[in-house]
Amino acid sequence: MRLRILIAALAVTATALLTFALTGTGALDIGQRKAVEEVVRAYLQENPEVVIEAIRAFQAKEEQAAKDRAQVNLAARRDELENDPSSPVGGNPDGNVTIVEFFDYRCGFCKEVLPTVMALMKEDPNIRYVFKEFPILGPQSVVASRAAQAAWRVDKDKYMAFHTALMENRGSLPESKVMTLAAASGYDVEGLRQAMADPEIEAILRRNLQLADSLNIGGTPTFVIGNRLFPGAITADVLNDVVADARAACQKTGVC
Repeated sequence: MRLRILIAALAVTATALLTFALTGTGALDIGQRKAVEEVVRAYLQENPEVVIEAIRAFQAKEEQAAKDRAQVNLAARRDELENDPSSPVGGNPDGNVTIVEFFDYRCGFCKEVLPTVMALMKEDPNIRYVFKEFPILGPQSVVASRAAQAAWRVDKDKYMAFHTALMENRGSLPESKVMTLAAASGYDVEGLRQAMADPEIEAILRRNLQLADSLNIGGTPTFVIGNRLFPGAITADVLNDVVADARAACQKTGVC
């Protein structure tokens, strides 16, 4: 739809420029205007690469503008990202490097990167890991996220076991399966169901979605470390390098 609008805008702009060039005023009678439109249409048909180049330039401009907005919002909302008390925290709560992950329990790439994340928290005692529930892959994702968010409120000590179980699950995640994994992680199922029904759980997920949108995050996993965004399954080497950079910046500036 946006491309159609762009192409139409190109044609209108070209027509206006040609009209002004011919008349100096931009005023044409009906016959003259039709003639100009035919010239513009013929030119675009004979030179479609002009349209393609314009579309590419437009898309590049839009992408850069989105990145710029995300960077501004990242700085403005960093405290909300890292210190929202409703967000589960793993690793060392007082660690000097904070990693924020937006994830979905049905996301294959999130599952793929889980061992890397778990190994980092085990090997680096100064990692503070913030989990942002970001259920974007359908109703089962929403149910799993509501359950995990409620689990954090009910018993924080059991959250990591439940989170890991949900991530390691293969196949579908109907509510019955989610509850089975919750029970295996030590939660009382009925108590968890009651906690899931609290309107605040839905409000937390909605805030996460809005936060992700402000940062131009549209997929999972996405990692936020310091003032940098990393979409996709990050490798252990890259993650370790980024953590080292963030730690060095923290020591240099005092802003962690």
